[in-house]
Amino acid sequence: MVRRVAYPDIMEVGVSRVAALVVALGLLLIVGCTPQPEASEYQLSTRDTPMYRIAVVGDSYTTGGDLGGLGNKGWTTIAWRQLARQGVQVTADVAAEGGAGYVIPGNRGSIFEGLANNAIRPDDALVVYYGSRNDQGIDPAAFFGAALGALNVARRVAPSAPLLVIGPPWPTADAPPSVTMIRDVLAADAQTVGAMFIDPIAERWFVGRPDLIAKDGVHPTDAGHAYMADKIAPLIASQLPKRS
Repeated sequence: MVRRVAYPDIMEVGVSRVAALVVALGLLLIVGCTPQPEASEYQLSTRDTPMYRIAVVGDSYTTGGDLGGLGNKGWTTIAWRQLARQGVQVTADVAAEGGAGYVIPGNRGSIFEGLANNAIRPDDALVVYYGSRNDQGIDPAAFFGAALGALNVARRVAPSAPLLVIGPPWPTADAPPSVTMIRDVLAADAQTVGAMFIDPIAERWFVGRPDLIAKDGVHPTDAGHAYMADKIAPLIASQLPKRS
């Protein structure tokens, strides 16, 4: 599944003099009673702000579902909003499938390599891979080759785009060996292709925060998706090429 999300430039809207006066008075009242954010926190985009195209490949942690993260409550949409408030406009192709991994097919039969082929374009400014705990139990050698094949899709299709590879998260401090194996092999693959690797297990994402994971013990809640956006949006911003 590929979703394209774009945030358009802010357009000026004409109003009558009377309406403008009413709005101005309302703003004065709001300013007088509401704390204002720091100027550096909100850098609204304009029609001159560059647009970045990125691709995201992932599993159910990215698609969201009935337990959390559906629609505009998913981490991707929240992250794009956060970036827009910083003056970073993003248009994103998100290819993610519940149950999918680098080796294990998802609920529609896709693996990460196929999802990457659907999402990545030659003009991408960044490619993000996130996951996947779904590959538990796979032979390490088979996983190494499959993950390397998926990452090489980005290197082939968008050779100038930086790669951000985020390993599988785990909601407790005692991730099983089958998951740490995925993490370790994926880190080696990321190093091979020159990608930035992020380890949610070492960084203790979700640990000690039961409110972020649904009752099934696996999938993030809406709060969990907001949490992921807070983690991932700055990583994306750090990898985007600087443009004047």
